[in-house]
Amino acid sequence: MMTRSRFSGRGARALGAAFICTGLLATSHGGNVAASSRPATASSAASLNFLWVQPLRNHPVHRLMQAGFLNECAKLGAKCDIAGNPSATVYDVPASVALANAALAGKHYNCVAVYDPDPSINPFIKQLGKQGYPVVTWHVLPKQGTVPGLDAATGENITQVGNAAALAMGKKLGGHGTIALTQGSFNLTENAMAASFRATMKAHYPGIKILASQLENFEPSAAVAKAVSILQGNPSVTAAFSTTGNGAQTWYGAEQQSGRSLVIVGMDYIRQNLDLVKAGKVYGLAAQPLYTEGSKAADLCGGLAAGKKVPYYNYLDAKIITKNDLAPYYGYLKAAGV
Repeated sequence: MMTRSRFSGRGARALGAAFICTGLLATSHGGNVAASSRPATASSAASLNFLWVQPLRNHPVHRLMQAGFLNECAKLGAKCDIAGNPSATVYDVPASVALANAALAGKHYNCVAVYDPDPSINPFIKQLGKQGYPVVTWHVLPKQGTVPGLDAATGENITQVGNAAALAMGKKLGGHGTIALTQGSFNLTENAMAASFRATMKAHYPGIKILASQLENFEPSAAVAKAVSILQGNPSVTAAFSTTGNGAQTWYGAEQQSGRSLVIVGMDYIRQNLDLVKAGKVYGLAAQPLYTEGSKAADLCGGLAAGKKVPYYNYLDAKIITKNDLAPYYGYLKAAGV
C-alpha cells in the first residue's frame, strides 16, 4: 500500500501552479487562505469554491464523474477545481494528496470532495476535518464514523449492483457455466460488489461456478494479458464479470485473442463500453450513476458550505443495462461532453 506524502511551502505552490495549468479543471478565482484556517461557510453562491481530489483523474470513468461535478458546480455558481495525478492507468495517492495540499495552500475552499476507495487516502481526509473543511466522498460509502473527517457520502448501493449483475448473468447463462471475476484493485467498493455477486449467484444459481477474484490491472494491455491467462488456465470459463470500469474492454480483448465466446458484464457507461454492448460484443454493463455521483457531491458540498445538515448516506439508483437500454446513457455522455 502506498504511503501518504505531503508537500508545503514553495514546492507545494509550484506544484499547485503546474496543476492549475493542466487537466480537467474549472477556472476559479479567490483570495488565499492558509491550509490550517477553518473555511468560512458560504453566504452566497458567488463565494463558493470547491476542490475535488481524485487519483487516476484522467481515467475515462473518473472524467465522467468529474463532468457531473463541474456541470453541477456551474449550476450552483461555484468555482470548482480538480486535483489528482494526471494518469489514466496509475492510481497514485501520494502524488494526488501533494497536489491537493498545494491547491489548499494557495486558495480558499468551502468544501473538499475526496475520492475514497482506498484507505491510504483516509489520513488526508482526517487532516481536512481537523482543519475545519467539510468533506464529502462519492462512489464509495464508508460506514459512518469509520473515516474521521468525512461528513457525507454518495453512490450506488454496492450490494444492489452486485446482486443485479448476478441475476442478469445467471439468467443469461441458463443457470450453468463458469464465471471469471476480476477487479481493478482489492478496495472496499469492488470487494463488496464481488462478495454480493457471489452470494446472490450461490443463492439463485448454484449450478454456476465463480472463480477466485483476480486483479485485472488498470493498464489496458496488461489487463487483457491477465484475462487471456485466466482463460488459458481455465478452459471451462464461459462468462466474465469485472467490477472495474475498463473490464468490458478487457474481457472483449481477451475473448478476441483467445478465440473463446463469453458472456461479459462490466462496469460503467463510458462510450467505449456502450459501443461494445451496442455491437453485441459485450452482454451488459452495471450502469453505475457516475455522472450523477459527481453532481450529487457538488450539491452536498453546497449544503455543507452553507452550514446545513445533510444526510451521511446518499444512495443513487443503478441498473444492469443491455442492448435495448443504451439511448439514455449516450445522452448522458453527450451532456457531459465526454
